[in-house]
Amino acid sequence: MKQQGFSTDADVLFVGIDLGTSRSAISTSRGRKEWIESYVGWPKDFIARKVLGRPVLFGEEALNNRLSLDIYRPLEKGVIKEGTARDEESVRELIRHLIELAAPGEAQKIYAVVGVPAESMKINKLAIKRAVSDYVHSLMVVSEPFAVAYGMDLLNNALVIDIGAGTVDFCIMHGTIPTEDDQKTIFTAGDYIDQQLYGFLVEKHPESNLNLNMVRRFKEKYSFVGDGGGPVRVEIPVGARPVEHDITEDMRRACEGIVPAIVETSTEMVAKVDPEFQAGIRENVVLAGGGSQIRGICGYLEKALSEYGPYRVRAVDDPLFAGADGALALAKDMPREYWEEMEGK
Repeated sequence: MKQQGFSTDADVLFVGIDLGTSRSAISTSRGRKEWIESYVGWPKDFIARKVLGRPVLFGEEALNNRLSLDIYRPLEKGVIKEGTARDEESVRELIRHLIELAAPGEAQKIYAVVGVPAESMKINKLAIKRAVSDYVHSLMVVSEPFAVAYGMDLLNNALVIDIGAGTVDFCIMHGTIPTEDDQKTIFTAGDYIDQQLYGFLVEKHPESNLNLNMVRRFKEKYSFVGDGGGPVRVEIPVGARPVEHDITEDMRRACEGIVPAIVETSTEMVAKVDPEFQAGIRENVVLAGGGSQIRGICGYLEKALSEYGPYRVRAVDDPLFAGADGALALAKDMPREYWEEMEGK
């Protein structure tokens, strides 16, 4: 591929980055794909640094060593947390690590399209650009559902719903680059399920030793809606002894808790579209993000939406890389004039 305004493939590495609340992924024009959980941690003191042997840890490794770390989740509720310099620094470190994993050539220029939660597009776009600017030569920031839509060639008459950890992002596609009016964010997402499930279990089993990280693991393995989940039994410590708990109904209640807000927002967005095109969009609803993997979610949401007319809901094939792959496809196709050059690059 030789894009207008660029010389050869060897000169430029195009990358698509999905910067998510829970997981972040990168896809490159050389075919490399990598992902990590969106956690960054710094050793708390010199003992922790001596034990860990590195100045900063990422992803699962950071979570597994969290007692020794000051740990950050850069995009809490879809936006960069405000408070200390470390909040924005953690985004920079996460981007740096992802690009290192992509292994660019020494002389290659990096042209990156970064997909972020739609709320971050509104609030943190400049902060995201600052975080990325040290590591790329040119940049475009887009919303995650738009990146997914582009990668799937859903450029017209479609609604993409990206169910992430911090946010659920909606994007209506109607043959043009979506505007702010075509996109919306709500916060009853994966983290909301975790908090609801944690509350249900603490109320029902006050003697158990439980934390949110354990609950998140239960959700990722066993989440379901409707009648197709089967029994969900997990071990939770009581004192120092692991005890099996049946959490089937608690899991169902927690997961189904995000559906009413998704239905309400979806129908509100479809209602704003020209009436002649609404039927086409209702027939082309695509779920992305980790929440698209909740067992039974497509059929359950389809049934809930049916009160407002016939809907067809399907999920992306690869929720982990759909955003990064779409951002990469956009990077490859992007006309030269759309790129923003980073100063000094």
